[in-house]
Amino acid sequence: MRKLFVYFLWTLLTLTVLSVAGAFYAIDKGWIGYMPPIEDLQNPISRFATQIYSSDGKLLGTWNYNRENRVMVDYNKIAPSLIQALVATEDVRFYDHSGIDFIALGRAIVKRGILGQKSAGGGSTITQQLAKQLYSEQAHSTVERLLQKPIEWVIAVKLERTYTKDEIITMYLNYFDFLHNAVGIKTAANTYFSKEPKDLSITESATLVGLCKNPSYFNPVRNPERSRDRRNVVLMQMVKAGYITEADYDKYSKQPLTLKFHVADHKEGLAQYFREYLRQYMTAKKPIRANYPSWNMAKFITDSINWESDPLYGWCNKNKKRDGGAYNIYTDGLKVYTTIDSRMQEYAEKAAYQHVVKFLQPAFEREVGSRKNAPYSSNLTPAQVDQILNRSIRQCERYRVLRESGASEDEIYRSFRTKTKMSVFTYHGEVDTTMTPLDSIKYYKSFLRTGFVSVCPQNGYVKAYVGGLNYEHFAYDMVMEGRRQVGSTIKPYLYSLAMENGFTPCDEAPNVQQTYIVAGQPWTPRNGSKARYGEMVTLKWGLQQSNNWISAYLMSKLNPQAFVDLLHEYGIRNPDIHPSMALCLGPCDISVGEMASAYTAFVNHGIRAACMFVTKIEDADGNVLAQFQPRLNEVISEESAHKMLYMLRNVVDGGTASRLRFKYNLTGQLAGKTGTTNNNSDAWFVGLTPQLVNACWVGGDDRDIHFNSMAMGQGASGALPIFALYMQQVYKDYRLGYSESDVFDVPAGFDPCPMGGEGGSESESENDIEEIFE
Repeated sequence: MRKLFVYFLWTLLTLTVLSVAGAFYAIDKGWIGYMPPIEDLQNPISRFATQIYSSDGKLLGTWNYNRENRVMVDYNKIAPSLIQALVATEDVRFYDHSGIDFIALGRAIVKRGILGQKSAGGGSTITQQLAKQLYSEQAHSTVERLLQKPIEWVIAVKLERTYTKDEIITMYLNYFDFLHNAVGIKTAANTYFSKEPKDLSITESATLVGLCKNPSYFNPVRNPERSRDRRNVVLMQMVKAGYITEADYDKYSKQPLTLKFHVADHKEGLAQYFREYLRQYMTAKKPIRANYPSWNMAKFITDSINWESDPLYGWCNKNKKRDGGAYNIYTDGLKVYTTIDSRMQEYAEKAAYQHVVKFLQPAFEREVGSRKNAPYSSNLTPAQVDQILNRSIRQCERYRVLRESGASEDEIYRSFRTKTKMSVFTYHGEVDTTMTPLDSIKYYKSFLRTGFVSVCPQNGYVKAYVGGLNYEHFAYDMVMEGRRQVGSTIKPYLYSLAMENGFTPCDEAPNVQQTYIVAGQPWTPRNGSKARYGEMVTLKWGLQQSNNWISAYLMSKLNPQAFVDLLHEYGIRNPDIHPSMALCLGPCDISVGEMASAYTAFVNHGIRAACMFVTKIEDADGNVLAQFQPRLNEVISEESAHKMLYMLRNVVDGGTASRLRFKYNLTGQLAGKTGTTNNNSDAWFVGLTPQLVNACWVGGDDRDIHFNSMAMGQGASGALPIFALYMQQVYKDYRLGYSESDVFDVPAGFDPCPMGGEGGSESESENDIEEIFE
């Protein structure tokens, strides 16, 4: 009997061992539970946010948009104290086991499972925890819970066979969710301490490792005392593991919990408008006409041209990954290297803020304060203002929601005229107030808008990009998305057409008001000044003073259709530009980015450089996926470009942009052109240096929101100062390599007027620089 009992025990043990072995074999093969395929184990973390870098190596931001804001960081960029704290607290024998710590497991079974000691600690290794985070779903039944641990063990062993210990530690820290959209140690270090992982102190490392036990319970923001206690537990574990001394513990444990908490937000940081534009640009799909409303065919045409001509446009959908799928900027961990210089971007944003927010906006508020139609022009009737506001109401999200809820038009408009509590934006912070939604529309309309871009004329690299003054509240991009009437900044294109047709800067034209017959109708352009009226003046003087009569005279001698064709060669994509005499005065809508790109031809020997945003894209492993080259096209001859540069320099040296000299003390070689449209609705300036082309626009959200006075509303007052303030800072920063001693690349001895003489010059005055078109 005893012998049979022994046989029974041996048989039972053998069957148990075989069953366990069979179960683990079945788990390993995926017959029981879930076992990730080998390719997943070789690349376990596939969800990383795309990082956008400046040309000087600064991280501008990430694309995560309410998804996992995880940014990959290498082992050698993690503070050693962080590694030590993690190992000491979570898995002290991490470097000795192969995925399963049998000592810790046995202790957990006896003390927790049999004796019920909750403080006995767990048996899961760091590798098991990583396996659980990566591959284990929440168990929904007793059977699933029983299988969960063995599955994690098998995955942990496979991970140990596939990766080194350092790689496992790195994956664990890159994967862990530290709360507050801080997924991964790089984002967590920045969120809680505004640091890089390699710069974390011992106490900061211990605080973050303390979160690994339970991020919510030990949240240092909501539960600072509890988090501090947990931090000290981690420090004591580091003492036991021999990483720090007891004296160190006494010192560190007494330190307060000091955070520099800041939730990562894609709407913050440098170049928000640029990053958003680039995101949309790279993820664009092939344009389909049916997806565009009839009133926006211009965008369909522009997008179609971009799809065919620019490799960056729609890059994520034009290019495929190894698995055949499109690239995902939210999860594929791409690295996008842009042309933006973070220092120049900062100077541009500060210049726009300083001039518009600090100077123009207060002046505008003082002026509109007495208007009955504020912020709209006093020239409008109440009925016209109501019409504009009603259109704005119908564009509001509030209107859409009320319509979908079944509210009638009367109920909707009544709600827009009912006072309610709300928070409104100011440049000094949010303010709680009570006003009607309609008044809030008018309130936000009262803020002036701007767009500024700085481009290298030789290759089109966009060095600075300011699409507006506050992305959160005014998200519409006034660099590449918005188009406004350009006024006299169109005139250099007309003059370049004249140069191409044999004119020179010293050719003369009658400075008189003339009437032209256009399509059978008389057209008489006006001018803001009568200086030198009745005289024969040079074309150089006409452009220098932005004289409308000279521009109209030139247009009468040229072909309007040829002018439209030339505008398209300059990269101006608006298909609604039609040939007419009045086109010479700039009634057409053009974007700030298009203007900057077009003016590069004057500096770059007649060759236009398209705006270039990205130099290369890498995958998460650093492999180069794409490299981009400048897109250039010859617009005018080199000789014509030199003639234009000569005339545009004279606009600064004695013309409508001369305040760059006497007010802003810029002494180097400069060229440029001011522009102002009817009623001062749009203020423009395009400024050229030997190495930069900068375009700027300032105006209201609607064309009927503007300064009444030309002194404040003209291009020389509204837009030019942003260029001046920006260049002052650029020249001061010697690291950038720009100097006021730089000269335009024009051949020595170049004669812009080989057969003619010089015309007169007249300095800027407030009364002779108005540019008006019909």
